[in-house]
Amino acid sequence: MLRTWLLLLAMVIGIAAARAQAPASVFLEELTWTELRDLVKSGKTTIIVPIGGTEQNGPHMALGKHNRRVIVLSERIARALGNALVAPVIAYVPEGGISPPTEHMRFPGTITVPEDAFEKILESAARSFKLAGFRDIVFLGDHGGYQRADKAVARRLDREWASAGVRAHAIEEYYRASEAEFPQLLESKGYPEAEIGTHAGLADTSLMLAVDPHLVRTNRLQPGMGVHGDPRRSNPQLGQLGVDRIVTRTVEAIRKAVARQ
Repeated sequence: MLRTWLLLLAMVIGIAAARAQAPASVFLEELTWTELRDLVKSGKTTIIVPIGGTEQNGPHMALGKHNRRVIVLSERIARALGNALVAPVIAYVPEGGISPPTEHMRFPGTITVPEDAFEKILESAARSFKLAGFRDIVFLGDHGGYQRADKAVARRLDREWASAGVRAHAIEEYYRASEAEFPQLLESKGYPEAEIGTHAGLADTSLMLAVDPHLVRTNRLQPGMGVHGDPRRSNPQLGQLGVDRIVTRTVEAIRKAVARQ
């Protein structure tokens, strides 16, 4: 009987100790404000701002591809860095005109915002993170349409914060690894450029299969409207090559950017 009570007491103490430990999550929105405050004080002073987009990705891939991909990869990047947290994903980005509809706006489900509104969102988010005590605000953009805007906002904030010891970084290596280096890697393995594609083709779809296969309809892997490339031979093993490249390149780039200051 005594052994049973001692065991129960040990379990209760263990549970209480586990609850008192720092939270394991790197996602800002899963933390309380006091947990966040304490993590920043302990040295987690880098915040990754994942920027996605809601757009058509062919008949076989969900509209939230960019959002899901950038949030999953941002978590892996933050854990590799060790001193970083991840902000909520920005899912509303410039995607073309509405009247008349241009680019991906010609397909149902795509959501667009004006570029100036997008830049104000980035800027306001960055100011909020500075106020919370973060020293390095990192923009990671999963979509090509706003890379220039990311850099413009980071430059403006850098000039303003020059004497405050706070920096904003638009890490181009993240996008370059997925849109240039990964396709080159696939070409080196014998896949033709036309199959690899630039949107919802082999490379894009394989990445999604590695990150979150639930967003891919594998019974609809066909070239066609909204697809630039051929997704039929997509597989998670190929996608994992891209995931590893993106995470490695981005971690290196963030460390260099932070060290430069």
